[in-house]
Amino acid sequence: MTLEEKAVEKLLTKGYTVTTAESCTGGLIAATLINVSGVSEIYKEGYITYANEAKEKLLGVRRETLENYGAVSEQTAYEMAVGASKSAGADVSLVSTGIAGPSGGTKEKPVGLVYLGCCLKGRVTVRKENFHGDRESIRHQAVTAALELLLYVLSEETDSQVQEGSI
Repeated sequence: MTLEEKAVEKLLTKGYTVTTAESCTGGLIAATLINVSGVSEIYKEGYITYANEAKEKLLGVRRETLENYGAVSEQTAYEMAVGASKSAGADVSLVSTGIAGPSGGTKEKPVGLVYLGCCLKGRVTVRKENFHGDRESIRHQAVTAALELLLYVLSEETDSQVQEGSI
C-alpha cells in the first residue's frame, strides 16, 4: 500500500476531511492524494499559493510574518496550515513552502529547504526538511515527507500525543 493510500484510508476511517495548501510543491501533494480512489469523500479543496499575496489572500498568512520571517519559514508554514483548514472548513490541512531550486537559495535558506505543516483540528505540527537533488526531485521528496507527516500526526492523535507548533 502506498503512503497516499494509507493516508486516505486513515482519513476515511476517522471521518476527517482534508485540504492542501502548497507553494514549492505546486499541487503535487493534492495530485498525489487525488490519485487514490475514494478520496472524493474527504478531499475538500486545494490551494496553490506560490506568491506571497496568495498566501495572504487565500490563507490569511500575515504580511508581518512574511516580512519578518519570509515565505520559507516555520512561522509561514504554521499560518498556512491554520489558514488552509479554516478557509476550507477541513479537519486536516497539509501544507508546503520551500525552495525547490535550482535558483533562489541563500546561505541561510539553501535550495532544498522545505517547511511542511499539518493542522489537525487546530493543532499544528511543522517540520523543517533539507532535501537534495534537482527541482523535480526536491518537489517529490517534499510530497513523500508531507504524507509521512500526515500519517505521523494522525497516528499520534490516536495516542493523544500530537505535537503542537512552537509558535
